[in-house]
Amino acid sequence: MKLDKIVKLLDGELMPVEIPDASHNGLQVENGGDVKRVCCGVDASMELFEEAKKRGADMVICHHGLSWGDSLKRITELNYKRIKFLMDNDMALYACHLPLDAHPKYGNNILICKALGLQKIKKFGLHNGVELGFEGAFGKPIRYESFKNRVKRIMKGSDLRCMDFGKKTIRTVAVVSGGASDELGEAGGKGIDVYLSGEAKLSAYNVAREMEINAVFAGHYATEVFGVRAVAGLLKKKGVKAEFVELKVPF
Repeated sequence: MKLDKIVKLLDGELMPVEIPDASHNGLQVENGGDVKRVCCGVDASMELFEEAKKRGADMVICHHGLSWGDSLKRITELNYKRIKFLMDNDMALYACHLPLDAHPKYGNNILICKALGLQKIKKFGLHNGVELGFEGAFGKPIRYESFKNRVKRIMKGSDLRCMDFGKKTIRTVAVVSGGASDELGEAGGKGIDVYLSGEAKLSAYNVAREMEINAVFAGHYATEVFGVRAVAGLLKKKGVKAEFVELKVPF
């Protein structure tokens, strides 16, 4: 399939420029114009690029791209190494950051909510005027320990960092993937029982303790495989040879 056709499909589905973002979402590196296979992953890293090459891909789609603000102001060191690899292997790169967190169908946060079995899902997590996450409730209350076990299962055994300052039996959950510990205060203010995100911060510990809310952090990478995996599935349905590349990233 032609690269421009895939980009048009992704732009139409993901709306990559609709949400203010430090990431320059959309096509970041072009190739010669033809795409035979696509590999999707979380980070635009050499590990992902090299694995994509092994699998015969000529396009990579990721959540965390290479172009952030003026990050490509100088094409030196890692920028040079990564871009050279892509160009030497005629490999395109497409990135979608916050729009893929917030997407109501293919996004990280909605898919985590559904994997947890939450109901009555609605938007949550105000960031720069846009709600990136979702909140919902279980049909009936469950034990907080059972919730943590459920999170560990859907995150495929990821180590959890937990701030256990809330109820022992919970029902409501708010989810914002990745490095979103700052949204914990919103969850506490709304009386939500558990806040689930990726990376823990010291400031979040104090907020959780003082607002008496449970907070579970399952890893930045582990909470952000859902969106790119769904994008791979979307492309496959459109007739593109696409696959999600699972890497062992413990953070």
